[in-house]
Amino acid sequence: MDKQQNPQPEELTKEQAELLEKYDAESRFRTFKSKSIAIIVSLLAISLSVYHMYTSYFGTPVTLQHRSLHVAAILALVFLLYPPFKKSSRQTLPWYDFLFTLMAFSTTIYIFIDYVGIVNRGGLPNNLDLLFGGILVVLVLEAARRVTGWGLPVLAILFFLYGLFGRELSGIFRHRGYTWDELVNFMYVTTEGIYGTAIGVSATYIFLFILFGAFLSKSGMGQFFNDMALAIAGQTRGGPAKVAVIASGFLGSINGAAVANVVTTGSFTIPLMKKIGYHRNFAGAVEAAASVGGQILPPIMGAAAFIMAEMLGIPYSQIALAALLPALLFYLGIIVQIHLRATKEGLRGISKENLPQVMAVLKERGHLLIPLFFLLYMLFFSGRTIIYSAFLTILVTIVVAMLRKTTRMSIKDIVEALESGARTAVGVAVACATVGIVVGVATMTGFGLKLANGIVTLGGDSLLLTLIFTMIACIVLGMGLPSIPTYIITATMAAPALISYGIEPLVAHLFVFYFGLFANITPPVALAAFAAAGISGGDQMRTGFVSMKLAIAGFIVPFMFVYNDSLLLINTTFAEGAAVAVTAILGVVMLGTAAEGYLFRSIHWVLRIVLFAGAILFMNPNMVQDIIGLAIILVVVLWQWRKSKKTPETAPGLTA
Repeated sequence: MDKQQNPQPEELTKEQAELLEKYDAESRFRTFKSKSIAIIVSLLAISLSVYHMYTSYFGTPVTLQHRSLHVAAILALVFLLYPPFKKSSRQTLPWYDFLFTLMAFSTTIYIFIDYVGIVNRGGLPNNLDLLFGGILVVLVLEAARRVTGWGLPVLAILFFLYGLFGRELSGIFRHRGYTWDELVNFMYVTTEGIYGTAIGVSATYIFLFILFGAFLSKSGMGQFFNDMALAIAGQTRGGPAKVAVIASGFLGSINGAAVANVVTTGSFTIPLMKKIGYHRNFAGAVEAAASVGGQILPPIMGAAAFIMAEMLGIPYSQIALAALLPALLFYLGIIVQIHLRATKEGLRGISKENLPQVMAVLKERGHLLIPLFFLLYMLFFSGRTIIYSAFLTILVTIVVAMLRKTTRMSIKDIVEALESGARTAVGVAVACATVGIVVGVATMTGFGLKLANGIVTLGGDSLLLTLIFTMIACIVLGMGLPSIPTYIITATMAAPALISYGIEPLVAHLFVFYFGLFANITPPVALAAFAAAGISGGDQMRTGFVSMKLAIAGFIVPFMFVYNDSLLLINTTFAEGAAVAVTAILGVVMLGTAAEGYLFRSIHWVLRIVLFAGAILFMNPNMVQDIIGLAIILVVVLWQWRKSKKTPETAPGLTA
């Protein structure tokens, strides 16, 4: 396949870039007319990447200094790269953005100069502490507005006001109230506010794995995934849709950028899906659901697994193992519906002569899998730290790419990868800094526990109602936000409600992570689905609802693993785990069949409800329920098979 068919982020077409900017504010960069300013910005981005690679090997400065430097450099990049408004010039740098850049660096310079004094004052700020702390809070909020839109900074401002005036409230959300000085001091000179866990993870795991993704992209890994998916699934029934699922799933796991995946991979896969006969709404929905799901797929999960490990204090390997089966079930549910839709509509795959061969793809780019296998070895078996493993894997990626001319990176490519990694990290880092304000106020006021108590009170004695209210809260909190900050917010605000019910913390955190993530395909603010509709020419809202239908396994499975954590392979033997996997797979196949309403022929709505009920029984591991579910499967399959033999059904018209 020609490389230009699936351009990588650094080589987007004009149309792709415009679409990405429309739905992903993080992509609205300046392109400077002045070469000197452009060089300065590039040097800052490259220096930030080099700094993080250096500290991952040699160690970081003390925590507060390291995190403050990370935030200052990120803020500087925001004010240099992002114009304040959509209509602002993208070719010039106004004086006030240059001033904001200097102010951003002043906040970390002060911490480095007076670190001993800050420690000795022990929470009793002087005027300079408050001055630089106030500057930092304002700069973080303005940077978040430019990069993510109004949603996240408004949320942070509301929490800040809650910290100031919570004493005026009544009921469970009332607290003693804090002064401006107390809030600013907490945000600036402690490691629980802006420089808290969220930015700590950004300054270590997230930045390095985004940088790793940038190097993989430069080596041509995206093209390898696409070509491999085409070679494996392109010729099958509905092949292009299955290609979209495979390629977007793998890419999404590495880079954690749902909207960017939709635009880059979708610009290639969506036209192919439409060409073989899929409706434009369905084609867009396939790409949206697959791109979002990559962030629940091990090994990298868009870096979310590493944050979860940090917050829960458990090994990364335990989280990756627990997340594996639910993620595979999610993708199986999408593929089942894709296949049944293609069968129902009589759609075919791509002709063999137009597809690459598996061995040819492996020969050309198969060596690019070596860094991924090396990363898995480092994370699971080496006993090394995660950031050291990421550092070595980046070096291995550069070396392995040298093995073939088509993937070899020049010095220019390496430098561009360093710059691209820093630019890509800006959006997540700014969101993490802003989330620090939210989490900081929640910590000071006990808001998280109060919200958890409120959810539990609404749910009464019903775990199911509590799960439903938690799901709604997570989807609302996740609308329009990047997935990682969404997880941190939902883990702080919503997960305690489930933990208070006696649910294991890992189970609770995976539950809230799923639903915070699925806000990207849940109308009315379904950014990934809207971006896909922009490519397919479909209706935005309908594409969103079809995305939800395709992702139905992802909406059901979290409820199942709350009720029975065997689905997460927790506290189970190999035999038990295998049995759980088999029954869950059958349940997802039934669920996809019920959602699509087709098996050999169209299924009556009554049988669809029966199938849905049987799927739920199968997905909740229990011997009696498994027997009932198996009986339902056999009855429905035999009934549909006999009807299809008696009265063959003609293919209906295409629908969304």
